[in-house]
Amino acid sequence: MTRAQALRYARTRLEKAGFPSRQAEAEARQLLEHLTGEHGARFWRGAPLELEPGQQRRLEAALARRTAGEPLQLILGTAVFYGLELEVRPGVLVPRPETERLVELALAELPEDRPARVLDVGTGSGAIALALKRARPALEVYASEVSGRALELARANARRLGLEVTFLHAPLTAGLARLDLIVSNPPYLPEAYCDEAPPELAWEAEEALYAGADGLAVARPLLAEADAALAGGGGLLLELDPANVHALAREARRAGFTEVAVLPDLAQRPRFLRARR
Repeated sequence: MTRAQALRYARTRLEKAGFPSRQAEAEARQLLEHLTGEHGARFWRGAPLELEPGQQRRLEAALARRTAGEPLQLILGTAVFYGLELEVRPGVLVPRPETERLVELALAELPEDRPARVLDVGTGSGAIALALKRARPALEVYASEVSGRALELARANARRLGLEVTFLHAPLTAGLARLDLIVSNPPYLPEAYCDEAPPELAWEAEEALYAGADGLAVARPLLAEADAALAGGGGLLLELDPANVHALAREARRAGFTEVAVLPDLAQRPRFLRARR
């Protein structure tokens, strides 16, 4: 099977499984580039142009996993987030492109002319913390996580990228104080959503997705701890579900936070909560 034939075959398999044509084309190309280790124009110039038998077997296995609903990033073992290539593993939340907006909002909150102390709560793969550190090397970045598996992965990503982040095996604000910014993409889905969730979520750790009946079982105590952990004028940025972000915004106002605002994602859905101590 030539590379061109393999691309058509993989695309057709994905289309028959219900993937839109453009997505099927893109994912088929990514799978083949991953299998051959050659990307872009090099994929077509590479020799030999025939797939090796072992590569064909691995392609079949990868297509079986993808058509069963497994996220493409877990099959590839990597995900690109804010320009960083991160290792991803089963049981740890795969960073979403949508969360890059949270990084942009965080950078807009932080001063460019002086150091600042930032905490990423529930860091998972380390995506947010590492993106912030890469964008602003002078930042003093902390990242908390309760999952030992996730923390191991986050530390591995930091080592591979050569970025210095202080990782803490602890919940929420980890007892830190005088923080200039707390940023988090916590679990925020209501538990009832589990019954209608897309199949891709079955490969992710439930504790990284679901947070009680209203989806605020993690964000609510984080809001309470943030009051003590933030320095005067410090900010809080959370990614939440459109169904519960306004509820937590009301709680933030009642708790005495100022400049409370709900901000949209790229699809113009209410997604992010911004507040200041």
